[in-house]
Amino acid sequence: MKNLFSAFCVVLACLSSPAQAQPKTEYPLGAGDAIRIQVFQNPDLTIETRVSENGSITYPLIGAVDLGGLSLAVAEKKIADALQKGGFIQKPQVNIVLVQIRGNQVAVLGQVNRPGRFPLETANTRLSDMIANAGGANAVGDDIAIVVGSRNGQQFRKQIDIASIFLEEKLQDDIVLQGGDSIYVHRAPVFYIYGEAQRPGAFRIDRGMTIMQALATGGGPTARGTERRLRVHRKASDGSIQQINPQLTDAVLPNDVIYVNESLF
Repeated sequence: MKNLFSAFCVVLACLSSPAQAQPKTEYPLGAGDAIRIQVFQNPDLTIETRVSENGSITYPLIGAVDLGGLSLAVAEKKIADALQKGGFIQKPQVNIVLVQIRGNQVAVLGQVNRPGRFPLETANTRLSDMIANAGGANAVGDDIAIVVGSRNGQQFRKQIDIASIFLEEKLQDDIVLQGGDSIYVHRAPVFYIYGEAQRPGAFRIDRGMTIMQALATGGGPTARGTERRLRVHRKASDGSIQQINPQLTDAVLPNDVIYVNESLF
């Protein structure tokens, strides 16, 4: 079975290219962003600068200007208004270009194809967008993503089933991200199969997997094995190991160890 998490994210990646020549104007300027400011017919006012840690820049004639959290369009208007109110230019036409994005980044960690830090290119970048930027979960990645950060000055942590956003229409779980958030994709849960199985080993547990499907994943019983005398070793809540004689329709749980017995006949 294919990793649903990867499949959805690959589709998302195809629908929206993660690398754009120019971020959308909704992108909020953040500390560390490098920008180029130009004023039409005033080449002496063209500068390249970086937004400081407190969100401000220093601009000729008007001094310190707070641009942190503003979109490019709003930042352009703020500088233009200051130039006009100061009596420096009657109708200034200001243009700001993002040269390098350093602020408002999100870290994507764990079992994804391209882990790293990615900019929030718009103010409403969602979890699925950022997972797509990271190439989706890799072959051993889980369907679950853990998002940590801060909201309203408080620590924030949310565990989200990515596939259920699409399979069960839980669109509210496709949360809007904020600068400084981190996304972690853990290794997917596995089961183990040994004994008279064609392909003994450890395998990823797919959504809703049953004992019969797990047995099929292991290639089924060998010529000497039988599906009628399976045993499952399962860890209980108190840490002890239980031995279970399962039904083929029972669900497989994380870290189950399935033993395929030898046929008596």
